[in-house]
Formats: sequence, structure tokens, C-alpha cells
Amino acid sequence: MPFLEIDHTRLHYEDAGTGPALLFLHGWGTSARVWQSCLPDLVRDHRVVTLDWRGCGRSDHPAEGNTIARIAADVAGLIERLGITPAVVGSSIGGIFATELALARPELVERVVAVGSPGYWPGTGMLDKVHDLRKRLVDDRAGTLEDWVPNWFAPGTARGLVDWTIRQLLDSGVYIDELFTECTTYDPRPRLANLAVPITYLHGELDAEIPLEVPRTCAARTPGARVHVLAGCGHLPHQEKPRAFTAALRQIA
Repeated sequence: MPFLEIDHTRLHYEDAGTGPALLFLHGWGTSARVWQSCLPDLVRDHRVVTLDWRGCGRSDHPAEGNTIARIAADVAGLIERLGITPAVVGSSIGGIFATELALARPELVERVVAVGSPGYWPGTGMLDKVHDLRKRLVDDRAGTLEDWVPNWFAPGTARGLVDWTIRQLLDSGVYIDELFTECTTYDPRPRLANLAVPITYLHGELDAEIPLEVPRTCAARTPGARVHVLAGCGHLPHQEKPRAFTAALRQIA
């Protein structure tokens, strides 16, 4: 399996296909495996790179460096080592990493696709939920995930997919919980007017985690930004409806 060492941390990635480059960043606590149903179609005519970011999946789980800026820098290091200028597709908090990378290093990014991305949390009514979640993860990690993760998906999603997602979260490192603390104050809105690469907010119609007002507000502040809503999907459309997600992504990227 290919690994890359950045900042004394081994990061697992996979690289397949040829053509325009796509780089996929998963959400909090899962892994690059969440994209697996989309890959066979995309590798036919794209170079597809998936990354387990630090603290998750098959990458190292260090106690230090679990911050938005450090993970965005890890992604920049991967892009530079591979010599690509990809469209960066980020799910949930992965969309924050992609946005921050594009703001800091626009020369490395062809475009951003933020999938169910938080964008910002202050002022959305979600802060109390995040603070409570942070405490509950310490007291009862497995039970908290059992309660929380089903809400990531649209009603009727197969229980096996939910359970598999929970298993990935339990296998990831606990140090990534620090990202919740950072996200309570994260707000890119004042800087979005300076985003120099195209961005599309790809959002599930039924996303119960991040209200649609969030990507719509971000898009209104970003020159040329678009919002694409996927019908019948929750927070993770690439897992719930991979064919619809891949078709939408082809229109965008």
C-alpha cells in the first residue's frame, strides 16, 4: 500500500487511472474507503487520488497536528509530491480542508467541490450540539456514535452502511476530536470573496447535519460559486447514491 510521510506522519493514499486529476478527502473519522463505490466509473477517464488524512483509516493516528491548517498542509504536500493540480472533492469537514487549501495555495487546486461541507458553524444553531457531542464522545464513544451516525443518512438507508460507517469511526484515532473544538469558531465567510478557484457546494437535499442555508450563504459570498442539490440524499450522498453523485460530479469537475 502506498504511504507518504509528511510532518513525521505516515499518510495512506491510493492513486489510480489517468486523465484530469481528482483528489478525494473523506469526512471526520472515516477513511478514503467511503468513495469506493464511485471509483470504478471515475478511474476510466480520470486520475483519482484518495487520502486517509491524519488520524483516520490506514494513516498514522498522531496525538499532535490534528488541526485544520495542518491537515490542509498535509494535502498540499501530497499534491506537490504527486505533481498534480487536482479538483479537490471534500466531504463534510473534508470540504473545510479543501476550502482552506484553495485559499492558502490556489496554485495547487483546479477547483473545489465541497460535499455536505460545514462551511461555518457559528450562527447556525449547531454550536450547542457540537459542545454536547464533544463531551459525549469522551463518556461513551460507541453509544454516542450509535445515536448520531444514523442521522448522517437519508431515511431508508441500509443499516449495514450505517454500521460500516460507525466501525470506521471507532477504528480512527480519538485525537481527531480536537477538530470539533476548532470548528466551533471556524468561519470562512469573511474570506470567501478572495477564493481564487471555482467552488461548487454539492449538498444532499435531506442533509440533517448541515442545513442547506450554510452552503447557500457561502456560495452567495463567493464569486462564481454554485450550489448543486442532490435529491433524496442526506449528509453523505457519495455513499447513499453513488451513481447520482458521480453523475453530478462529472457535470462539475
